[in-house]
Amino acid sequence: MNTVIAFIFMFGLLVFIHELGHLIFAKRAGMLAREFAIGFGPKIFSYRKDETLYTVRLLPIGGYVRVAGEDPEIIELKPGHHIGLEFNDFGDVNKIIVNNKSNYPNAKIVEVEQVDLDHELKIDCYELDTDEHHQYSVDRKALFVMDDKETLIAPYDRQFGSKSVGQKGIQVFAGPAMNFLLAIAIFIGLGFLQGVPVDEALIGGVQEDSPAEQAELMEGDEVVSINGQSIETWMDFVMYVQERPDEQLDVTVERDGELLSKSITPESFTEQGETIGRLGVMRMFEDSPGDVILYGFTQTYDITVLIINALGQLVTGQLSLDALAGPVGIYSATDDVVQTGFLNFLMWTAMLSINLGIINLLPLPALDGGRLMFIGLEAIRGKPVDPQKEGVVHFIGFALLMLLMIVVTWNDIERLFM
Repeated sequence: MNTVIAFIFMFGLLVFIHELGHLIFAKRAGMLAREFAIGFGPKIFSYRKDETLYTVRLLPIGGYVRVAGEDPEIIELKPGHHIGLEFNDFGDVNKIIVNNKSNYPNAKIVEVEQVDLDHELKIDCYELDTDEHHQYSVDRKALFVMDDKETLIAPYDRQFGSKSVGQKGIQVFAGPAMNFLLAIAIFIGLGFLQGVPVDEALIGGVQEDSPAEQAELMEGDEVVSINGQSIETWMDFVMYVQERPDEQLDVTVERDGELLSKSITPESFTEQGETIGRLGVMRMFEDSPGDVILYGFTQTYDITVLIINALGQLVTGQLSLDALAGPVGIYSATDDVVQTGFLNFLMWTAMLSINLGIINLLPLPALDGGRLMFIGLEAIRGKPVDPQKEGVVHFIGFALLMLLMIVVTWNDIERLFM
């Protein structure tokens, strides 16, 4: 049950932060954000505030912010359509009833001749009862009513396509950027909770009844060399010891400016099916505010580089698709991490947040990187790509991504039962 709660919290946080970036900058640019969704598929929960519908959906495979103009409008009025109109106190249309008009007895029923809800905000029509021609102004916040559900109209200046290249680019980039900021914040929080690991091979603690205690190693000792080989960093120290279980080591440490020699035999320890050596020492941590804040940025940078390198190996064939994990694989890995403690779970969440930001910036259709690519083409050409052609590319890209998700998820399931 702890893993289920942790996974739901983690998934919800990562998607919420990502989509919040899109939402904030859509609203700052004056775009009409119709929906803020976590998940895809059928709605589990929905809540409307002001212009935006906030939803939680069934399938935990992402989320989206639906901005007016990014997709074709759901409701399109054409000449000959019979609609109902309701008016505000100034005589402007504030409701356009598309169907179920009998449920609105105060509505004026008209036949559409011409309509412009993008620029002029006008409806030319004939009143059915008198056959009189009218032209009505439409309120900027008028509502479509279809199947008794209300949807705001979207004048052109509220649509995605009306904004500058810069505004569109920032709105799209804001999602991945928020994932990187979340990772930085988590690592800073971890730094304040547990301190920042130092790079030097400094011993921060010694476990009882361990080989290190038997050799009288102490907190604050700095490992200088092992078997005559110089040790520069903590990772040099760890790797050297792990590769030599049950092998006697001549360890030189510096204590209060004095060099001391110790003979230590690492005990054998099995981890993920591999036998490694372990001395029973802990890493030194520091907690100065400056170091902690810097740690948030450097740790995010280091993991970003690590993930980008892994993606490069995937592209060049050095890694196979089997190395990828979908929701099932991530859930399984989360289960393992949860068992090791809350702080490790936070670090796992930060790593996944960075991964989500990087993946979304790949120049692939249907991802934020693909959308940024089209915005870049618009900047170069001086005009946007045909929205219909761009929509087809994104649709095909989304379909291929869903296919990849199915393949990866199937691999995850197979691994669980191997």
